Amino acid sequence: MVITKLKPFTKAEIEKLRELFEVYIKTVIDIENKICCAGIDRHFEGEELLLKQGSKQSNLWGGGLDLETRIIDYNSFINIRPSDGNTSNEIQDPEVRKTFNDLMRFFFREVL
Repeated sequence: MVITKLKPFTKAEIEKLRELFEVYIKTVIDIENKICCAGIDRHFEGEELLLKQGSKQSNLWGGGLDLETRIIDYNSFINIRPSDGNTSNEIQDPEVRKTFNDLMRFFFREVL
């Protein structure tokens, strides 16, 4: 199940988000507008949904959450954007990475 929100996910929503991978939830976050799209099979699907809702490409970053270890990752093919200074699938800019991390902790505060 894919859920896009401006507010933190509830425990019930998090249970639905884990249907696809059980212990891992993929996310794409618009770090400017503070919108999270989660529960996607592939990051580009969340990216596409957010772009259709008016997000700008340069504000979209992908990663995920391992629910067993509670580790946030910053890894997605959508992050490879040399034009935005990111040449890796990892979020390289420390400021962008921190913002993504802070927003993940906000959206998933029920489990982090």
